[in-house]
Amino acid sequence: MIDLVHKLPELDSKLITLLQSLSEDEWQAQTVAKLWKVKDVAAHLLDGNLRILSGLRDGHQGHNPTINSYQDLLDYLNQLNADWVQAMKRVSPAMLIDLLKHTGPPYYEYYASLDPQGKAVYSVAWAGEEESKNWMHIAREYTEKFLHQQQIRDAVNKPGIMTAEFFQPFLDVCMYALPHTLRETSADNGNTILMHIEGEAGGQWLVAFNGEQWQRQSIANDLEATSTVTIQQDASWKLFSKSLRAADLEDQIRIAGDQELGRAALEMVSFMA
Repeated sequence: MIDLVHKLPELDSKLITLLQSLSEDEWQAQTVAKLWKVKDVAAHLLDGNLRILSGLRDGHQGHNPTINSYQDLLDYLNQLNADWVQAMKRVSPAMLIDLLKHTGPPYYEYYASLDPQGKAVYSVAWAGEEESKNWMHIAREYTEKFLHQQQIRDAVNKPGIMTAEFFQPFLDVCMYALPHTLRETSADNGNTILMHIEGEAGGQWLVAFNGEQWQRQSIANDLEATSTVTIQQDASWKLFSKSLRAADLEDQIRIAGDQELGRAALEMVSFMA
């Protein structure tokens, strides 16, 4: 279990301080999310708070879409996001900050009230889960909050959360997508892939094939991985969110050993994208 509920208010405090520091021009800076400026990303973060409080805490479901496939779900979420961001263009940055301040505390208080081992309302589909525990759902929420704040910081060149304290938990959750990504990748029993995120806030994660499926494993000191994929830390969050693909970041990625397995691992996406 990855317990990240206590880190939500810490990350939120960083966000509010960041947004309060932005100039008028910085609010309109382009982010790596190609359709969104900084203000649009901030509006999306507000939508996340309101959607969780309304839908999960209060049990209010404004939509009852017909979802028959992963693509149906993706299309539905993309349209929800686009509709919200468009509507929020009439709202000022100052109001956005006020609303984020107002909705942040009840958002993470709601999550703190849940039994971590209880069944989550929504499963984490990108990790291949048909049913998730609350702790995994909260961990997924942490990655969303980290990603979008980092998109803003990247756009305005104001670092602050690419640290071991905040970035390593983000990576740890993202790596739950790797076995699912490799589910149709053939390999010999015992083959391993080591994902090495290079940088002061990075780390290493290992998956192994047991003859039937890929699984996360702890890393032995004498490990010689079948394939080692090294990604610069600033490229990794863009890759795992599908903001950019491996071809866009090839100067920041290296594969040692089995190239085919390494390229398969680079297809990992840890978000609904």
